[in-house]
Amino acid sequence: MSRGHDHAAVHYGCDEELLAVAVPFLEGGLAAGEPTLVSMEPQRAELVRGALPSSARVDYLPTRDLYTRPAAAIRFYRELLAGFVAGGAAGIRVFGEIPRAAIDTSWDWWARYEATVNHAYGEFPLRSVCAYDTRTTPRHVLDDVTRTHPFVATPGGGHETNTGYVDPRSFLTDPRPMTPLPIEGKVPLAVLTDPRPADARRAVVATAPLDLPAAEVDDLVLAVSEVVDNAIRHGRPPVKVRIWAGAGQLVVTVHDTGKGPADPFAGLLPADRAIGGRGLWIAHQICSGVTLHRDETGFTARLTAGRPW
Repeated sequence: MSRGHDHAAVHYGCDEELLAVAVPFLEGGLAAGEPTLVSMEPQRAELVRGALPSSARVDYLPTRDLYTRPAAAIRFYRELLAGFVAGGAAGIRVFGEIPRAAIDTSWDWWARYEATVNHAYGEFPLRSVCAYDTRTTPRHVLDDVTRTHPFVATPGGGHETNTGYVDPRSFLTDPRPMTPLPIEGKVPLAVLTDPRPADARRAVVATAPLDLPAAEVDDLVLAVSEVVDNAIRHGRPPVKVRIWAGAGQLVVTVHDTGKGPADPFAGLLPADRAIGGRGLWIAHQICSGVTLHRDETGFTARLTAGRPW
């Protein structure tokens, strides 16, 4: 049984270009007797389904719930892939896409997802192709796609080595720009310096908008508490917390002057308690958005509840 994740991307500009890659790739999996899956938004899933023989035994995964949070998607796929291998699969194929809404509102953690899965799925005999529509995908996203996929899928079912690929650990630890959310252009409702986790919890509760569901506020309170605790234990002072609130949205940044987690996969994969990252792991399970940023001033985690943008 071959092991290792063969992770490819395709940039396409029309339906014909998409199908020229998708159909041979999927038919190759079916011919080999491999579990073969499509994970695309409904319109494109139906496009692919219509181009395959009606007898094609392809499984179609819904994207709406699957791509809510990257850490949950990784957990889902690892369990799915492990089940296929336990059932005797010597190869698995997935042709998928990250939904447009996720790209538009929370690309940072999905870029980190694309880098992380090269490591997270490495134990499985998986070939996957991630499709990106050049008509709607921003240039900076396409640049990240190039840096996170070791292969480029080509028409006819082939693939080529991607010379722009960057090792996941380097991609995840290199400084990345953090695009400010519109609400961050306003004066924060609260600024705390070197708070205890309990202080941060109280401040989040005090600033939460009334139209944000209580469960989402509670989740953010927990995430902020854990990330502040991480900053105190593993970062460098001062630790600064800023909070913004608006209609249906609550945004918190936690900054310290350290280098950030030693584990480049922190947040997306279960944390090693010895080197920190438990708070980020929890935040990635329950927040509507998590952005991580390293620069010359230190490390920042931005946590969001409610609207991600």
